[in-house]
Formats: sequence, C-alpha cells, structure tokens
Amino acid sequence: MSEGLLYRPKNPDASAVSRFRADINSSYGLSLNTYHDLWLWSTSNYSQFWSHVWDFCNIIGEKGTHVVDDSVNISENPPWFTGARLNWAENMLHCRSSEKIALIQATEPTPLNPTPELKRYTYAQLYELVSHLVSSLLANGLQPGDRVASYSSNCIETVALCLATTAIGAIWVAAAADFGPAGVLERFEQVQPKFIFAVDAVVYNAKIQQHLPKLSTLLTGLAAKSVNPAKVVVIHAIPHPEDRSAWDEDWISWEAFLQEGEARKLGRDSSGEILWHRASFNWPLWILFSSGSTGRPKAIVHRAGGMLLQSKKEFVICADLISDDIFFYYTTTGWMMYNFLVSGLSVGCTLVLYDGSPLRDPALLWKLTDDLKISIFGTSAKYIEQLSKSYKPRLQHNLSSLRHIYSTGSPLSAELFRYVYEHIHPDILLGSITGGTDICSLFAGMCSALPVYAGEIQCRMLGLAVESYSEAGKLTAPDEPGELVCLKPFPCMPAGFWPLPGFGTDAEVAAARAKYHQAYFAEIDGVWFHGDHIVITRSRDGNGGGVVMLGRSDGVLNPGGIRFGSSELYDVIDSAFSENGERGKILDCLAVGQTIGGGSDERVILFVKLPDNEELSPEMIQQIKAEVRNRRSARHVPAQIIQVRDIPYTLNGKKVEVLVKKIINGASLSIVNPSTLLNPECLQFYSDIGTELRKSS
Repeated sequence: MSEGLLYRPKNPDASAVSRFRADINSSYGLSLNTYHDLWLWSTSNYSQFWSHVWDFCNIIGEKGTHVVDDSVNISENPPWFTGARLNWAENMLHCRSSEKIALIQATEPTPLNPTPELKRYTYAQLYELVSHLVSSLLANGLQPGDRVASYSSNCIETVALCLATTAIGAIWVAAAADFGPAGVLERFEQVQPKFIFAVDAVVYNAKIQQHLPKLSTLLTGLAAKSVNPAKVVVIHAIPHPEDRSAWDEDWISWEAFLQEGEARKLGRDSSGEILWHRASFNWPLWILFSSGSTGRPKAIVHRAGGMLLQSKKEFVICADLISDDIFFYYTTTGWMMYNFLVSGLSVGCTLVLYDGSPLRDPALLWKLTDDLKISIFGTSAKYIEQLSKSYKPRLQHNLSSLRHIYSTGSPLSAELFRYVYEHIHPDILLGSITGGTDICSLFAGMCSALPVYAGEIQCRMLGLAVESYSEAGKLTAPDEPGELVCLKPFPCMPAGFWPLPGFGTDAEVAAARAKYHQAYFAEIDGVWFHGDHIVITRSRDGNGGGVVMLGRSDGVLNPGGIRFGSSELYDVIDSAFSENGERGKILDCLAVGQTIGGGSDERVILFVKLPDNEELSPEMIQQIKAEVRNRRSARHVPAQIIQVRDIPYTLNGKKVEVLVKKIINGASLSIVNPSTLLNPECLQFYSDIGTELRKSS
C-alpha cells in the first residue's frame, strides 16, 4: 500500500518514545528493540503499561495501587485507577511562570482592523484568571457534576473557562460559535447547563458576525424545554464596537462576572493556591457530541483521568512535544481537536488560538507560523486539500520553525502527503492522525521515532490494541482491508453516554447504557467496532505496519462484492483532476454506493463539483473512468458520474457520505438533521437524483 518514503527522523534513538522503551526495558527486565515490540508489549500488558505512563509523564495526583482488572472484557467498560485522585486542570496549570507565554490569541483581519493585535497571556496570568473564575463560579453556586456550557469562539476566555470549570469538578460542554442555535439546543437541552457563556461576535471571512441573536434564539429554545441556566455571561472577545442593543437585562458581562470572583476570593487556600477538586480517575470531565446528522447527537462523556493520561502519552511519549514548542491547531471549540489542543498546556508549551477563516487569505496562517515561530501546526485534511489547489507556502514563507504538521478529519491522500513535503516543508514529521469524538484522542497517529510514508498514518498508538477485522470478524492479513477494531480496554474509552449513574433516572441511565453498547459493541460481540475501513500495512524495518484510512465503514463501497473505501477514488481525482492535475479541474467530489438488483449488489455513484459555468462533458466522464481504471481497477470505475452544484459537509468539515448514500437509496429528507450540516439545502438535489437513479437500477 505504500507509495514511498517521504521522511525519516535523524536521530530516532534520542526520541521520547525510545527513552520510554529503554525505561520499560530497565523496569521490567525486557529487551524490546523496536516501536512495534513496544506496541505489542503495551497492548499485551496494558495494566503495567498505563501505570508506567502515569509515572513517566509525572501525572499530578494520587495514583493508588489499582490500574484495571485485565480479566474484564472491553465491552464491560471497566473502571481504571479506582484508588486514584486527580484533577485535570491542575495538571494543565503546573507551570506558573510569569514569563512563559501560555496562550496567544490571533484574530482574522477585517477592513476596519487590518492588523489585529495579538493577545498574550503568560502561565501566571492564566492561573490568576482561572482562580478568579473559580471564585465567581463558586459564588454563583456551581457544584461538582454541574455542567458549564460555552457557545463561543476560540479565545483565551474559553480556555480559562474550561480550566476553571474542571478545576471545581464541574463538567465542561462546548459548542462552536458557527453552530446554528437549533443544533446547539439539541446538545445543551440534553445536559441542562447551569451556566452558559457566549461571545458577542466572531470574525469570519473578514467580517464581524454578530452572535447575540443566535444566543437569544438558543435561550428561548432552552426555556421552552424548561432549561433555564442560573447565569448567562457574555464575552467581548474580539476588537469591535460593542453593541448592547441586543442584550437581555438578565445577562451579565464577562468583566462583571470576573469582578465577583476577585472580590470573594473563593476556592483558594491561604497561599492563593486553587483548591483543586481531586476526584476519581473516572470522574466526568467533559461532554462531546456525535455529529447527529440523522438524529439527535449522542452526548459522549469522557473521564478526567482517561483524557489526561491519554493526552500525556500522545504528546510527551509519541509526539515528543516539549515546553519550548509553539502549538497551533486550526479548530473550532466544537471539534475534539480543540480539547486536543488545550491539553497541550500539560506540556507547558505555548498554544496559539485563532478565530477566523483559514483560507480567505491562504497566506495568513503561514505568516502567523513565521511570526510566532509555530513548531507544531495542526489542521484538517480538507484544509490541506483546498490549500493545495492554489497555494505553495514554501515559496512565500520561511517556515523554519516547523517540526510537525498534523492532519485529521478525513483520510489524507498520498498526493497530499507529497504536496506537504514539496510545497510546505521537506523535513518535518507529517502526522496524519485518526481517532474521533468517541475517544477524544487517537487510535493511530504520530511518532517522532518513525518514518513517514505517503498515504499512511505512521503507527497504531501505544496501549491501544487496534486491529483490522474482516466482515467475518477475523483478523485480516497485512495489506488487506478491514474494519478498525480495538480488542482490549483503554482508559480513554468514554465513561458512557449522558446521563451517567447519579445524574439521571434509572430509566434514563439504562437507556444511555444500551445506546453506548449499541454504538461500539453490537457489531462484533466483545470488540470495540469503530466504524472506519482501514488497511494495516506490512511491517518495515521491524517497526510494524502503518495504517491507511479508506473511509467510514458505513460508506464503504461494495460493487460486485469488492469492498473499497471512497478515498481510493478521491485520491485519483486529487491527483489527475486537481488545479495542477493532468486533466480538467474538479473542485470536489463524493462517492457513494447505490443498491441495485433488489439489494443483491450495489453500484458506485460519483458526484463531482466543477468550477462555475463549466459543464461535465461526455469526454470528461470518459477521462475520469479511464483514470480510475488505470490507477485502481475496472471494479473501481463508477457506474454513474453526475455533476452537482455542491457537496454536503458537516459543521466540522467532513463529507456527508453516509447520509447521501441513504438518501439516494430512498431515505426521506426527514431523516436529515439540518442543524449539523454546513449546507443542508444541497441535499434536495440528491433526493431528486436518487429518485431518477432508482428508476434505472
């Protein structure tokens, strides 16, 4: 499956994962020689492994003696470190330096503010801000287990709120400011937040977007569901003229809320130390939501210790992040990559927060990289794909500070791997990473000791027994496609779906538990079934195979019994029909399977989006089919190629394959939850064309 070596680390023996391996060898009298040896040991001896991660990464808290009962099956979701007591926020704020910068907030320029000032907070300033927020939240009655919700942008205040909420032992809930009120209502009414914080405006595409009307709509909807937060706090997060005409008289400003905390000084001891709520390892930390494109989003509860231990392993051991790193991830607060980014505070590095469009000016984020000396740059595969069509950062920017680029959200094609190394930086670690909202972390991803091959994720992550299973529930051979499964328990498994025991009625808790089992363990008994179609490649140099993402399992294409992922078609389009491709230009595409033969088979339908005023000609259809046949096989050739005006995406920028597949196979548009999509209006076309396609099937 490999298409060539693109990067090899200069000194892998000096990497953090090599030091960790040496420490394991010394502690347990072993002779593990490679990453793959270490991965095998970590998944076979996962109780010892995770205990050692705690010690190696210097977790702040009381560890206790219990790790996990390794006789319990993964489907039973066993508790971890039952004797431990810790606080996630305390581990994020161990650095108290008055000189070290913790957060830098950057805002997209506008015509009225062409050079917006960067906002910086040191670790000492962030700690003080969090302590005031803790005091204010306590003064207003917040208790451990209560929910605090944010409907905000990626700003310093949002990070501080997340830290203050979890310092108290309350549960953090976030929705991005670009979500529509209906979508946020579906999320918040499930968890009934005691506090809601929202910004008054955001910047996108160089325009100030007023946010308070959306907040008002949300609160009206919550009130209709008898959800009435005790306090609504409005943040003036970006430089723009403040307009209070849309304010409700019951709302309070961020500044006034902070003053309450400054005056009361609650939640601190005599030395000024925050009184951290050290709860159990399995205490709920935050709630993330599934996409919910065909129903109400599932409220996924993540445990505090699992999030802390997993992120420490990913950053400190696998990625080799250090306190000198400047860490940026382009994300909204509603995507799990926001939680991933904020967890970088535990390393003591500097986080860069950005509010605005990433591509209106494609130079902006790369200029920011040079100006701030960003060393870790995170983004989505969709961003890299769009960037590749029109921009070559290496020609315009220095980028010498870069060490890593991370990409996630959808499979990153081999062609885009090569684009990164040719047109962004020739000597960085390109970490294509995959995991998801379900675990708020990674199943497979980056490792600073391993090489990078085009189109491949470097490795399966330590401590996660990830394998590839066939439809028959058997291990696939290397280089054979299958389903991503995890065979053994891991600490970042969700604590459950909301409500957890103690937070709802017996009937509600039982229903949530049943949904949890259905989501992950119903497909293959006793095995975590993740829903991704993958290939685990053959081992190279004794370091084990990489992982190739083929797409979501529900969207796997299966014409004539030959299963393959949609990304195999997308790779062909990216390579041959992009801006610099060999053929005409295709802006975007979507491949789904349509059932034929009374359900006995399916055919592949490829939808393509062309530039404005261009028509899909018979000649171009034949070119597409020929390229697919030549680069893949005759079985991969789409049965139909259809031009569309738009490709549907979720709010997090993922193609909506499964939903389109259902619609063209006859599902009603009533199954669509439009609040979860960027462009739900385009689905009417797919419904109409589905009717025509079924006539010819």
